[in-house]
Amino acid sequence: MKTMSALGFLFALAMSSAVATANSRPVIYQLMVRTFGNVNETRKINGTIEENGCGKFSSINPAAIAAIRQMGFTHVWLTGVLEQASGTSYPNRPADDPDILKGIAGSPYAIKDYFDVCPDYAMNPDARLEEFKALLERCRDGGLRVVIDFVPNHVARSYQSDVRPSASFGEADDRSVFFSRENHFFYLQPQHPGGGPPLKLPNSSQPGCDGEFLLEKEFGRVTGNNVISWRPSIGDWYETVKLNYGHDFTTGRETGHLPKAGADPASVPKTWRTMDEILAYWQAMGVDGFRVDMAHMVPMEFWQWSIQRARERKADVLFTAEAYDNDPAKLTHRHVLDALLDAGFDSVYDDPSYDVLEGIYDAGKWANDLDGITHTGNRFHRSLRYAENHDEVRLASPKEWGGLGMKVGRPVTGVLFALGRGPQMLYHGQEVGEPAAGQEGFGGDDARTTIFDYWSMPEFTKWVNGGKFDGGGLSEEQKSLRAWYAKLIRATQTPPFTAGEFYGLNHANIENPAFGRMTGEQASGHWIYAFLRHDSASKQSAMVVANFHGTESLRGVRVKIPDEALRWMQRDQQVTWSFADQLSTSWRGTSDLATLKADGLVLPAIAPCSVLILEIGK
Repeated sequence: MKTMSALGFLFALAMSSAVATANSRPVIYQLMVRTFGNVNETRKINGTIEENGCGKFSSINPAAIAAIRQMGFTHVWLTGVLEQASGTSYPNRPADDPDILKGIAGSPYAIKDYFDVCPDYAMNPDARLEEFKALLERCRDGGLRVVIDFVPNHVARSYQSDVRPSASFGEADDRSVFFSRENHFFYLQPQHPGGGPPLKLPNSSQPGCDGEFLLEKEFGRVTGNNVISWRPSIGDWYETVKLNYGHDFTTGRETGHLPKAGADPASVPKTWRTMDEILAYWQAMGVDGFRVDMAHMVPMEFWQWSIQRARERKADVLFTAEAYDNDPAKLTHRHVLDALLDAGFDSVYDDPSYDVLEGIYDAGKWANDLDGITHTGNRFHRSLRYAENHDEVRLASPKEWGGLGMKVGRPVTGVLFALGRGPQMLYHGQEVGEPAAGQEGFGGDDARTTIFDYWSMPEFTKWVNGGKFDGGGLSEEQKSLRAWYAKLIRATQTPPFTAGEFYGLNHANIENPAFGRMTGEQASGHWIYAFLRHDSASKQSAMVVANFHGTESLRGVRVKIPDEALRWMQRDQQVTWSFADQLSTSWRGTSDLATLKADGLVLPAIAPCSVLILEIGK
């Protein structure tokens, strides 16, 4: 059981360095081109592109873009569009060695050419860049800004740029040394673990594999996850090789020797210049932003330098970082999320909040544990919040999130989207309860929609409806869920959520037995979470109350609001209070100030897996 001291959370308030507005807060729709438009229902395990089909750039048609925009999204993250190592061949693009692949389609995070896009997604593979540019134009015409992946830490073992050969990684590297500031890669030496050359890959038992990669018979390179071995394991990122930013990661996290922002490009390590060229290339094509993969594994000095240069080219380019402070590979002694924000990122992944919410269902955590993330300073309002992405399990999976199905997305996403002012992100399929159930191929039966295989999503294809993108095949429950997500986005684009501050209420209600306490519990705050949002400029306020329990309605709930919170909202003299739910119910309530202070706000029964966003009247 987890409880929080009132003293510790009297004023859970997070400040941001810049006030967000409804127009500047990104609402990101993440879609993977391979699965988004694929309506092939075959779904053969380890099937080829001919057998299982594949989404195309052209699948993201004006109807799809309009439907995404109408839900309230401002950005679309086109996941996995960069050319990756793949087992599928084309006349002018041979298949890669299966020994360096994960799945027939390949990992979208094993980039083969940073200046090209995946031929799988083009109707005419030789014209794939032109087809991608046409998609960028459609998105722009439809009111969506485009984000793509930037994968700075590693590339595919077969990396070779056909579009810009002069910028291929590894050219002119000195392979006789493990580390050199001017090398792109880290090179294995004979004394390193694994028995020396040739490199032996861990999937020799798989069909078509022999455990060897022709290009690394005489030399070997460190894996993307920093493994220095001639024999990486199946659990390693064996299909990728780590890039070198002028710092030997084996010496520790101190990177102060590297150049700083504003340094002349001629004075920075070679990999910095190549990466800057890559970012400039996609910016010039019209890409509006970058979701940066595993940003914490790259020196902070590089981010300071490169993001500044990217913003000199286009001031409003978006940079959001996937990063985890608990990863030993991080390259800073500070909390890495704070370090990345200081280095220039607009936002960082909010893995801590996600972990708490998942833990309520799968690890015995309490809703009160969310209070621990509300004291993170600048980071609190600059965290990108999500309930699903391609790395995480599906909310509707029968094996995860308590096996509650698609309904669990309501309280989880409702709280995450309402917590702070940072970007919001939804993963395609989440809005219709895609469960990712069953075997898929290399991805296995892991409750995730595979990113390694040619596949389609059985529930999502019902919304695609043959390319109409009108939800014609959805059940009423699925239609209701999708409409609810649209209402959530609209509700959280109002001033209390885009420009306001946060005040947590669980600390003031731990001793309140009417605050959702279940039979046998000695404290409140297990399944219920409540907080206020207030914008002083517009004088608008809202209260958010969530019931995370999967089967029990919370009845007779009273939420006490401390005097300090009343003053904080500039409402301590307001005699009559009104409340109106903006989401799933038509509930409206009123209270006088004396009753509110003495007994708290009396709420209607809060259904299982639901959330209220109550607009507080002036």
